[in-house]
Amino acid sequence: MTPGADYLNQCRGLIAAAEKQQAAIELAADWFAATILAGRMVHLFGSGHSRILVEEMWPRYGSFPGFNPLVELSLSFHNLVVGSNGQRQAMYLENVSGLAERILRNFDLAPEDSALVVSSSGCNLVPIEMAALFQQRGVKVVALISKRHADASASKHPSGKKLADFADLLLDTGAPAGDAMVTIPGLPTPVSPGSTIGGCLLINAIKAEVAARLTRAGRPPKVLTAAPLIGAEKATALFESAYDEHARRLAKLYQNLGAEKP
Repeated sequence: MTPGADYLNQCRGLIAAAEKQQAAIELAADWFAATILAGRMVHLFGSGHSRILVEEMWPRYGSFPGFNPLVELSLSFHNLVVGSNGQRQAMYLENVSGLAERILRNFDLAPEDSALVVSSSGCNLVPIEMAALFQQRGVKVVALISKRHADASASKHPSGKKLADFADLLLDTGAPAGDAMVTIPGLPTPVSPGSTIGGCLLINAIKAEVAARLTRAGRPPKVLTAAPLIGAEKATALFESAYDEHARRLAKLYQNLGAEKP
């Protein structure tokens, strides 16, 4: 088997791992749909490469409003790799205590909200504190991790707790410890990670379930759809309408900031 064929074969195992989590997928969809039907937003957070899974949920073709992507450039902008805005700084900031609290200070959260926090290892400080803060505010937390990688990793949190300890529901990408899945003869370290594939499978399964729930409730979502499917005019109208809905939902997260709670 060639290395490329080995990787594709192992991805079948990621599909099997996702299929075993159907009950958890449906429960996450129940929570997320309830949030959206309440006029609120599902908060999405991921640092480092976990940003990929946040953007996979929204906004992109085949997705719809109701999700609030919390993407901090200081934690996820790696394009220069080294130098200013490089990976070293992002990896350092990912374990700075208090940063999650400053991020969430920007939003007026409510118990009707829900959250998805993504971290392959589940051991970095900012995602852990983010999940803990969501729970403190009564927000249900779905954590998306690579369980085998998390089990093999040491938490950066002073308590030793991991992201899974602050989750109301846990989803597993199925990726192995270290994430990379292919061993090359003569190369001492494996290549080709699997968590992104496993994570995207779960994200899009949840997305489909949420769309079904919203439609059954008489509130079909405004799905970003490409022009070849529905024509350029309708595609543009859907984009504008979806973005306007996103803005209206987001406005609710700002309007009572700093106001005294009754």
